[in-house]
Amino acid sequence: MERGTFQLMKSVNRTLILNKIRENAPISRAQIAKETKLTPPTVSSIVKELIEQDLVQESTLGESQGGRKPTLLLVNKNGYYVVGVDAGPTTVVCVLSNLAGEVCKRIVLPITPNQTNESFLSLIKEGITQVLQQASYREKVLGIGVAMHGVVDVTTGTSVFAPVLQLKDIPLQEELENTFGLEVRMENDARAMALGEAWFGEYEPKTNMLTLNLGSGVGAGVLIEGKLYEGAFGLAGEVGHMTIALDGEQCECGNLGCLQAYASAPAITRRANEQMPSMSITTSEEVYQLAEQNHERSIQLLEETGDKIGIGLANLVHVINPALIIIGGGVAKAEKYIHAPMARALAERGLTEAAKSTPITFSEIGDDATILGAVALVLQEVFGS
Repeated sequence: MERGTFQLMKSVNRTLILNKIRENAPISRAQIAKETKLTPPTVSSIVKELIEQDLVQESTLGESQGGRKPTLLLVNKNGYYVVGVDAGPTTVVCVLSNLAGEVCKRIVLPITPNQTNESFLSLIKEGITQVLQQASYREKVLGIGVAMHGVVDVTTGTSVFAPVLQLKDIPLQEELENTFGLEVRMENDARAMALGEAWFGEYEPKTNMLTLNLGSGVGAGVLIEGKLYEGAFGLAGEVGHMTIALDGEQCECGNLGCLQAYASAPAITRRANEQMPSMSITTSEEVYQLAEQNHERSIQLLEETGDKIGIGLANLVHVINPALIIIGGGVAKAEKYIHAPMARALAERGLTEAAKSTPITFSEIGDDATILGAVALVLQEVFGS
């Protein structure tokens, strides 16, 4: 869909009704009117427009309440498509997704060393070009969502600093909009992951939640009443650089005792080699596999990692007070070993009983949470959510 059409769609789709259908489908016109307090003629008129726009479709007949069986409504998941991009730090992943977050096409491109801003942009454009070839009608593509590694400026769509890639000031939004003629929305990858969980995970709508992304780094996304919290300068969620041990391990940022120096995948690998030098560990996945083979030191190391994460969570609970904590990223695959010590550390340090027992769950979406968060960046514009 061409640039500049989001506002038009919002004026037609009537956010209230469209989101009522999205969150409660299948639902009848009468039920929408009852729950939104809108008049039945108003609901019917707006629904008619939504059907004509291919955003909503009619479904099978519902249960009769004494008269005719009502026709039920749901979002037309294949009415439109969105391009999602997960950019860095080791690969560029591009997908074409329908409105339900079902991936129709996926392209994974490795990021080679010594990237420049120009070569990195070219790689992203190559992936987007390939997935767009899967779209039968270009006008059915609503836009492009980008989840970018590192610090981003969402107002300008700029990658301010991608630390692993050592790149700065990449004008991603401007470049992609000019190349493809589509609306582009951009977010930090950890915050995008939180949005992906909120949109496509099985959670209560509008839940205040904290999503912790444990991968090559440690980041978080905070959702308040279903909205991403950016912070005053776009740094909200950089929890990997929260100090949890004053004289602790040195982090790649130069400070001592950062959570990232204990809980990221590279940190686990480094600590494994320090504690088990004869093993020559190359990835955190190997530590997990050793634990699965009942290797006692590997189990202990992962449990220590869970404890450190729990200390970080206790700090975050006292600041943010989320109703739910979701753990995702590659390190989350070690749930079996990190979950209990994580919960125990939180219970030991929580100020109140409610804080001590803040629910901790592990991602239902798994590896696709970030890329689906990129998709959701565009969907929240269309749905006005």
